[in-house]
Amino acid sequence: MSDVATLQAEQLAELFLKTSTKLATAESCTGGGLAEILTCIPGSSAWFERGFITYSNEAKQEMLDVPFDTIQKFGAVSEETASAMAIGAVENSRADYSVSITGVAGPDGGSEDKPVGTVCLGWYKRGNEGTTTRIRFDGDRLKVREQSCLLAIQGLIDLLKKAS
Repeated sequence: MSDVATLQAEQLAELFLKTSTKLATAESCTGGGLAEILTCIPGSSAWFERGFITYSNEAKQEMLDVPFDTIQKFGAVSEETASAMAIGAVENSRADYSVSITGVAGPDGGSEDKPVGTVCLGWYKRGNEGTTTRIRFDGDRLKVREQSCLLAIQGLIDLLKKAS
């Protein structure tokens, strides 16, 4: 884990402890990498509620209640799917907040519309409107996954700071 990721995760842990809230993650292209970073923090069980690794479309539907029609119409890598994943993570857990990551980490699997490095993220707070973003990261598979996790954590930090 990079020093930046460790520092961000520690900052996030402080915010969750300060607000007495919990987090659920919903990951696809990062394959649990975000949950790994977050649970390396000692005491993370006080605020990390659970993580969903939903690599397949079926897993997104079964575990997170992502509508089949959403994936069919917009694709697994879309802001619409990221939003549904984030909402589903909260609705299927005891968490107050969630973050979702879905993307094309590479080295193949990209398309003209969604080239390798395209990642969609969603952030959600129970009972509120969620936010999403679509971004294209440069680099190999590992770099795309690392950058996705860093952005996910930063988005959570921003969300928690705004709420407190």
